[in-house]
Amino acid sequence: MKPLALVFDAYGTLFDVHSVIALCERFWPGKGAALSQLWRAKQLEYTWQRSLMRRYLDFSRVTEAGLGYACALLGVALGDAQRAELMQQYLHLSLYPDAMPALESLRGRKLAILSNGSPDMLDPLIANSGLDSMLDAVLSVAEVRIFKPDARVYQLAVDRLRVPMEAIGFVSSNCWDACGAKSFGFRTYWINRAGAPLDALDVTPDYIIARLTDLAALVD
Repeated sequence: MKPLALVFDAYGTLFDVHSVIALCERFWPGKGAALSQLWRAKQLEYTWQRSLMRRYLDFSRVTEAGLGYACALLGVALGDAQRAELMQQYLHLSLYPDAMPALESLRGRKLAILSNGSPDMLDPLIANSGLDSMLDAVLSVAEVRIFKPDARVYQLAVDRLRVPMEAIGFVSSNCWDACGAKSFGFRTYWINRAGAPLDALDVTPDYIIARLTDLAALVD
């Protein structure tokens, strides 16, 4: 069955989380790239830990906590003004160059985002990027108060889009996310831009591709 709906992860898939590097580098010369990598890693780690502990916190606060940890680990001082500007930058992340062309080529089926992001982060980010007119839905884990890859998150797409599970394609650049969606029952597309090895999770995405623009040939 050709997918009737395509559901996209936001951070790292459509939006480049490391587009904060330039601002990090301005604040702390020579440490921008390392700080961005640590920030992202801790942000994700906190979502998994909080899900296991059943201590949900909005992604904006998780993201801010990850920033604080990364700065502390690198030994750089994080002032209130810097914190505010970096968090504001998360509302203006850059789209990957292949994101808009890919979505344009996929018109004619339902298109949605399913993200760990909380609405206070997702809504302005999507509006600022110009994607809001292209999407049928923006779904946040805030509705179920647990983070990916919990099955309740993926169920949101089935319930809200009113499309059978087997007719939904899920797209993510995060291998663990694509594997989680595959385990749930979606057809999955892992956008492996970096040529990374497959995560050893005893489940494999249906398709492994290098660019979002490769999707159209697989779903038509």
